[in-house]
Order: sequence, then structure tokens, then C-alpha cells
Amino acid sequence: MSALEHLRIRLESLHGALREAVERQARAAALLTRPDLTPFCVTDEQVGVLLDEVDAFAAAMTEPGPPPEPEPEAERELRRRAAAQGVTLPLDALATRFCLTRADQDALVLVAAPELDRAYERIYAYVVDNLNRRLPCVELLVTVGGATPAARLARRRALGPDGPLRRFGLLRAHGEAPVELAQELVLGPGVLAFLLGWGGDVGLLGHDPGEVAAGPRALPPYLAASDRLTRLGRALGAGDIDLAGLWGCPPGDRLDVAQAVAHAAGRPLRALAPDGGDPAAGVRAAAALDAVLWISTDDLHDDPRLADALCATLLRSRVPVCLTGLKPWRPAGLLAARAYAELTVPAPGLGDRRAMWSAALPQVDGTLLEDLAVRYRMSGGELRAVASVAGAGARLAGGGPPAPVADHVEPAIATVTRGRNGSAVRSILPRRTIDDLVLPDGQLRQILEMVSAFRAWPRVAETWGFGRRSGNGGVKALFTGEPGTGKTMSAEIVTGMLGLELLKVDLAQVVSKWVGETEKNMEAAFRQAEESHAVLLFDEADALFGKRGEVRHGTDRYANLEVGYLLQRLEASDGLVILTSNLKENIDPAFTRRFHFVVHFPRPGAAERRRLWRLAFPEEAPLGADVDLEALCRLDMTGAGIGAAARTAALAAADGDSPVIAMRHVVRGVARQFQREARLLRPSELGAHAHLLGDDEPSG
Repeated sequence: MSALEHLRIRLESLHGALREAVERQARAAALLTRPDLTPFCVTDEQVGVLLDEVDAFAAAMTEPGPPPEPEPEAERELRRRAAAQGVTLPLDALATRFCLTRADQDALVLVAAPELDRAYERIYAYVVDNLNRRLPCVELLVTVGGATPAARLARRRALGPDGPLRRFGLLRAHGEAPVELAQELVLGPGVLAFLLGWGGDVGLLGHDPGEVAAGPRALPPYLAASDRLTRLGRALGAGDIDLAGLWGCPPGDRLDVAQAVAHAAGRPLRALAPDGGDPAAGVRAAAALDAVLWISTDDLHDDPRLADALCATLLRSRVPVCLTGLKPWRPAGLLAARAYAELTVPAPGLGDRRAMWSAALPQVDGTLLEDLAVRYRMSGGELRAVASVAGAGARLAGGGPPAPVADHVEPAIATVTRGRNGSAVRSILPRRTIDDLVLPDGQLRQILEMVSAFRAWPRVAETWGFGRRSGNGGVKALFTGEPGTGKTMSAEIVTGMLGLELLKVDLAQVVSKWVGETEKNMEAAFRQAEESHAVLLFDEADALFGKRGEVRHGTDRYANLEVGYLLQRLEASDGLVILTSNLKENIDPAFTRRFHFVVHFPRPGAAERRRLWRLAFPEEAPLGADVDLEALCRLDMTGAGIGAAARTAALAAADGDSPVIAMRHVVRGVARQFQREARLLRPSELGAHAHLLGDDEPSG
């Protein structure tokens, strides 16, 4: 009932303004009406009256309006009662969310009035002297309550397309009008129900696609310590430049950087609508609001039509513009016509990342802080998300006082960064540990060294300066060996030891017959891994990283170009990239030189096979006492083959309702695995268990 009572009070106060508007119209009509002549012509007397009216309007255009009327006591009392009940009046909620003045609120109530009583329609038509215009229009809303010409002009600006009511969609234009004063207006969807107190989410009632929320954002410490952004913003605000480019900034930091520039310029920030509809509308809104227009340029490189339309609009405008993107967007004509300056945003170093983590999560320090700074290159936006998710997790887990936030940082990182699967990659959550890896000592040491190298590289590259002397960032590894020897499992285990996500490239989705598509798909895979802070795995990478050959056909030239692109992109990546190949000789030597680790996975020997057979059967599996692991480990099988044979044996035992997995089931599993590998299993290889090979099993 509070909502209806509030509407009643506001309508009563507006009725006085409506009566004044009707009386003014009645006086004007009395002066202009001549029943014998008005339908046919404008008389001399009428022209004189009209000239006097426009003279008075022009003379009073700049006069200050009367002071605003005090809020009715009844409304103040209603607001006090609502606050005591913990209730926010709907009209107040709209005013707070969309920054509406009292005049804006009055306009909203006047537009809502005909929805409550149709009598308002004829009153509105009388005020505007036109029975064909019964819906509330700009002229009506300007006239009612606009006691002076200056007040009416101010209201007209607020009711224009760039005023808050229409910009947020609380009021919408109905039909087309020859002039703006005649434009009829209706309520946006859901607004009437909300005003009547029937519920709804105030945030869903209106939306300005160019609005940039001025939230509690702060520049990452490494950018806040520099005055280059401030100088650029001040130059933009002073008019020394009107086009600023900020390049190389990660997506999560771009809003922070753009807001810092706009703050230094002393202007609000607006974004160009991401749907790429009409760029001119976004530029006009920024001009009307005296704002800095923020444009993300990443999509402009792939959409020449949108880029040309935007460039043509910016050439006609002098709205201050802030451009951001990974790659610079510099149309020559635009740079020639505008005053342009740019700044390449540096990538945060290890010390910068440490400061960023400390600022986002002050509860974290010591070894964990150092480890997070080494492993993750997160933007300010991602860090805020991690801090929020970790804080919520700590509160939920506490069951009273919050649990330590540090215990929830790793799950929060996984929530924020992982699961961003694209068409070119598949996410693999590491489940196996180093205890599951069976390798000779030399290869195992190389795997552990690779983990240590990835952790140490940021310090070596940035603190010790090795990064300046090497164009090859991150850590790159090549795993070679026959199928089933543990290459992919090792990549999974390495990823799990680092606490990261593994993204496996789907070569079927990446390789394309169309020129340039393979490179585009590859770039998407690398970009996704970098944004997700994940390890990138190219399994059976021979198809992509094969040797370049002599150009004999047109396709050879394009294939060599693809390999050349991959060389550059592999070198530019700062993450951990792992390639697996069955034959090292198939990999182009140019790639081999760029690998920090080349690990060859041999077929397992007897000692490794013995351990692999033990690991193949889980502790819960009912393994029969007659299973002879010593005999099994003499069979030449890979780790993957042993695992597959064990699963086949378990299925055979379950299918035969056997209480245990007996040796006969294991022999059947081994025989089936040899069949799959197109190999012959000779009875002599099974020794004393040769009799378990049935007549249907392959033998020699």
C-alpha cells in the first residue's frame, strides 16, 4: 500500500501544476479564438497576441526559475514509515538507481497517469490544444510544472533521447513525430507494475548500453604508480588531444584503465555499445553527456564494415575517445584528422603481480603470495572476482566466524578462470598425481625439473633479467615416444602439480583447408590458454608442427606459412606449452630448438611394467590370489596397454559373476589388448599360464 499511497501523494501535487497548465491554455485560447474566423485564417489580433507571447518567451529564456517547492509533509511522513518497516518506496528506488531528479520523477508519474485513469488523456489533449494527441508527449511534460521558459528548456533537455528517462528506457518514444515537442511517450516494460508496488527488479527496468558503472575500481598497483595514464587523461580533458590509444592491456584491466583516463580528464566515461549497431548513436550520446567515449578495438580488426562506419563517424566528431585493445587500431585518416597520442600498457612483472595479489587479498602473505604471483598473470578484474569468491567461500565454510580466506583462494581461482571451453580446445581436469607416473629415473627427473623451471622462470626472467635477453618466454616442452608410453598422462600430472588447468587442443577443429583459418583457430587456442592461465597441450602434434618442405604446389606454400606462424606464436607465449609426438623426427627442427625440455618416453622395462600392473588394479578391486604379476610383467606392453587389459579383465569377471578378478580374466584382457594392437600373443610368453588361452584366443 505504501507504493499506491506514494503515487497518490505525487499525483495530488501534480494536479496543481496540471490545473495551472489548463488555465494558461484557457487564457491563451480565449485570446486567440474567433468563432467566425479562426477555422479559416489567422487574424491580425491573433498574430499580435502570438508575437507578444514569443517576445515574452525569448526575454525570459535565461531568467532563473523559481526555487523548487518543498516536499509535501505527507510524503516525508510516508517515507519515514516505510523506512521504519525496512521498505523502499518504488519511486525512490527508481530515483536512486537511475539518478532521477524530482522533475524526472514527475514526468514519469504524468506518463503513468493515463494508465490509471483515461480522463487524463482528454486533459492532456486540452493542454496541448490537439485532441489527436491524447498520450503524454514532450510538450505536455515540459508545460506542466515548467513555470518559466528557462525551466521548460531544462525539462525539454532532460526529456530528450539522451536524458536519463529515455536513455535508460524508462520512457520510450511511441510512433514518429515531425518535431521533438510532439513526440509521444509511454512507460517502458514493467515500470507501471513496479510503481504500483507489484514487485520487480529495479535493475531490470532500464538499461543504458553505453553506461559504464562507476564502481569501486582501482588501478592495479603497477599502473597506479605511473603518471603516464594521468598525463594522457589530462591532455584529453584539456583538449590537447582528442584521441588516445592504450594498447597491450589485458581485457580484465581495460575498464580500470579507461576509467582512470576519464577521471584524469574530469569527465564521465561511456562505452560504445558492443552490438556494433549504429556507432553514431553512441558518439552522439557521449557528446550530449560531455563524456569520454571508450571503444574496445579487438573486434574492429575482423569487421571492416564496422571499422569503416566507426572511423567515418569519428572523423565528423571531436568527442574525446579512448581506444583500448591488444593490438593497435590506427586508421591513417583518423590519425591525420585528430590529435592522437598512445601508450603501450606494460605487462606486470613478478613484483607487480605480487603487489596486485597483496592488494586484492591482504589476508594472503608469505609463500602462498609468492606462489600465486609466479603462477598467475591475472588482471585487476579477475583478482577482484577471485577475492569475492574466496571471501564468500570462507564465510560459507565457517559456520560461524569465517574460515581463513587463504584456504579458499585456489578453489576461487579455479571458479574464475577455468571451464572456458572453446571449439578448438577441451578442458581436462588433472586427476592423477606423480605417484601414478611410472618412468625411468632419468625421464622422471626431467618431468620434475620442468615443474620447477616453470615456477622459477618468472623470477629468472624478470628479477634476474634473463627475459630481456631471450625472446622465448614461458616454458615449452616436447614429449616423444610410442603411443601409450605416458606422454599425455605426464602432461596432466605436470599440470596438476602446478595447480593449473590443462587445455587440450582439438586438432580436428583447428586444422582447416581454408587459407588463414588454421592460424585463426590456433590464435584462439593460445589466447584461451593465456586468459585461463592454463597449460596448453598439443597431442600428436605432428600434423601442425611438421617439417616444412619444398614448395611445389600452392598448398605447400600455405602449409609452410602455417608452420612459420606457429613458430612465432609458440615463442611469444608466456605460459607452459607441451607438445606430444610419436616420432621426434616428424617435428620441424625449428621447433625443436625452441623447446626447453625434450623428454623421450621409452617402452617400459620389466621393473616399470611390474609397477604398472600393480597400479592398474585399484585397491578396491577384488584381485584373485592366482594373479601372477611376475609373469605379466614379462609381457612387452605399454602403460596404456596394461591399463586397458586390466579394465577388460575386470569387465570379464563382472560379466561372469566371478567374485574375484582371476588370472584367466587377466589373460583374456591381455589377449584382447594384443588383438587391438595387431600383435600375436604366443603361449610361451605366458609360461605356466599358457593353458589359460582359450581356443578362440590368438596364438602362435
